[in-house]
Amino acid sequence: MILGYMSMWYGLAMYLKRNDIADTAWGLGFVLVTLFNLIINPNLKLLIALGLVGVWGGRLAIHIWNRNKNKKEDFRYKQFEENPFVKVFLTQGFFMWLIAWPIMGAGRGFGIVNLLGIVVWLVGFYFEAVGDWQLKEFLKNPKNKGKVMDKGLWAYTRHPNYFGEVTMWWGIFLLTWSGNFLMVIGPLTITMLILRVSGIPMLEKKYDDNKEYQDYKKRVSAFVPWYPKRK
Repeated sequence: MILGYMSMWYGLAMYLKRNDIADTAWGLGFVLVTLFNLIINPNLKLLIALGLVGVWGGRLAIHIWNRNKNKKEDFRYKQFEENPFVKVFLTQGFFMWLIAWPIMGAGRGFGIVNLLGIVVWLVGFYFEAVGDWQLKEFLKNPKNKGKVMDKGLWAYTRHPNYFGEVTMWWGIFLLTWSGNFLMVIGPLTITMLILRVSGIPMLEKKYDDNKEYQDYKKRVSAFVPWYPKRK
């Protein structure tokens, strides 16, 4: 299913001549995976998960589409211009499968741990949605062109949206927890990707020569929200 889904988006990428359309496909893919698992394994955990993942995936897809539609292709995708089907779409599909393990392993029953998962997810959604909105409003102001966003949630973490996404997947893990320890593969995978691979490292490399950002980097936590250091 995931293979067919990502192949469809690859076809759209070829038509549009931009591979960063994969970012729009990302959230919607998890909605599809959750719906599919709910159909074959109907239970309360997956019904709630579909609602949460649907809100997250739909919001993220709309946000990324609106952000990218009138801009050049995301610079991070330039390195994947050769064989993008494998390097972008198949690779993303593989990680989607890994991250979705909690959804695929969800069983029946509902307890305090599962309820805690909803609370954790809500915290994560707040950081991602509000962080994205604050950055969007900051960038809309022409006076902020070339400046570093360090207000609101961005004053406590350099990447509130990434922190939010990782937190939400730990929330989904707790929500769907059924005693299968292999389910932890999901949140561990997204945490690794954000912290070590395609998230923070690739994005911050762009600002290696930006003195203002390097100062911001010294003062503000990279991931977990915390009080900034004084200048």
